[in-house]
Amino acid sequence: MLVHGSFSDHRSNWAFVKPFFEQQFTVYALARRGRGETDATKGHAVEDEVRDVGALMASIDGPVFLLGHSYGAQVALGAAAGAPDRVRKLVLYEPPWPNIIRSGTLARLEELARLGNWNEFPATFFHETFAIPMEELDALRATEHWPPIVADAEATLEELRALSRYAFNAERFHGLHVPVLLQVGTESPRDIFVTDALAAVLPDARIEVLPGQAHEGMTMAPEQYAASVLRFLTPSPA
Repeated sequence: MLVHGSFSDHRSNWAFVKPFFEQQFTVYALARRGRGETDATKGHAVEDEVRDVGALMASIDGPVFLLGHSYGAQVALGAAAGAPDRVRKLVLYEPPWPNIIRSGTLARLEELARLGNWNEFPATFFHETFAIPMEELDALRATEHWPPIVADAEATLEELRALSRYAFNAERFHGLHVPVLLQVGTESPRDIFVTDALAAVLPDARIEVLPGQAHEGMTMAPEQYAASVLRFLTPSPA
């Protein structure tokens, strides 16, 4: 079961890795709020999306392998903690700290949203939050990947608001006994993710570093990402 991150949806986040998973598993890619046929909501909390994931898990016959990316990783983590009997293993790619969004950045994003300038919205977020140089963002704007990012900006704003209000405490997950893979890219600013904080408290967790990757490893290096996940989900016999 796949839980996508921000500036993406249930299709675009997993487009390049889903075929690898479908060779071995039945794959459920959740469309979070405001994506696909899922209703958009205003003012919702991270906990509301946690319940969404929990409801889908409850509808599936048997426990799932649960994968989450970015904001979706925070949601997947909460869902696993709420229903650990429904999760066989958990994979989290760079779940962010809530304070990743500085108040000044959020104010600038709110103003861009008010003006309807959705093309500048993701560029501002990526530059100010992930320190991605503007020349790299300009190159990204010239690719086919940019229009879906812009199309998702309005839905993403609601979850950035939700994340900024989220009271994350790693200690709350110390009793989560499902096996957890915490993935992080070598090119990511690691301190803005809760990866190391979770590794310190989860009873059965490992960190795997993806060489040469940043926050979009499943898109930029799908074979590498899928291989990491599959090694964890279906390890070879000793």
